[in-house]
Amino acid sequence: MKRTPRNRTRDAHQLVLLTGLSGSGKGSVLNTFEDLGFYCVDNLPVALIPKFGELYAEGVEIERAALLVDAREGEQIEKLPGIYRQLISEHPATLVFIEASDEALMRRFSETRRPHPLGRGGSVAEGIREERRRMAPIRRLADVVIDTTKFNVHELRQFIIDRFQKPGRRPLLVSLVSFGYRYGIPADADLVFDVRFLPNPFFVPRLRPFSGKDPRVTRYIRSFPQTGEFLRRVESLLLYLIPHYIQEGKSYLTVALGCTGGRHRSVAMAEVISRAIKKKGYSAKVVHRDLDKTAS
Repeated sequence: MKRTPRNRTRDAHQLVLLTGLSGSGKGSVLNTFEDLGFYCVDNLPVALIPKFGELYAEGVEIERAALLVDAREGEQIEKLPGIYRQLISEHPATLVFIEASDEALMRRFSETRRPHPLGRGGSVAEGIREERRRMAPIRRLADVVIDTTKFNVHELRQFIIDRFQKPGRRPLLVSLVSFGYRYGIPADADLVFDVRFLPNPFFVPRLRPFSGKDPRVTRYIRSFPQTGEFLRRVESLLLYLIPHYIQEGKSYLTVALGCTGGRHRSVAMAEVISRAIKKKGYSAKVVHRDLDKTAS
């Protein structure tokens, strides 16, 4: 089980040790830390981490620092677990591990046409496997694990800002995805809700041309008692689940809502639930996967 993170990300003095997999977005994360006012060091030799900790503890004019170490260190990276244990026995620190799925990493290396640092002339897939093996002991020590598979650059930046600067926001992004069952269930959905039981505006001639983003369609759907009951139950369930997902280190939750064509009911419900989640202080976005598809 993932151990409970130490509550140091809100302290006036923050020392963050940043590491993770190649291609997972560590550079973007470090840039965001720099924008937050952290003193940032990229590719710090592992052997220098204790010395930096000593200088930091002696009161150098640095309130917050982020140190990035990764596979560029070669075999020296395998010393990081021992060095980190020694560091936290003497100074408050937070270890942040950035990762992504194999598929996402493969795609990113393909797009940039860069070799994997551990490829050693082999394939990118081999480099990824070797790096996961080498970094596994470090990941187990991490206070915060961030999976960037479903983040774009802007969402990742906002997540880091929310996690390390804004105490009023919660460190998880909820993606509400509307879809049409005729086009298939989203493959990446964590939770799926079928809203085809709700009255369908498609069969109301004056509403058929409009989508679920139109207030007239939303008002029609919400005028039925089963809609209100559904929203209360789903919102209550999500607000119960989200803190538990956060506790387990989940950084991205995809909630899919489906109707027949993905144009009316699912769209309206995704919009309403997104607003409810945001009111509770969580980050949320809406994706209408099938909204622009022509109904047959």
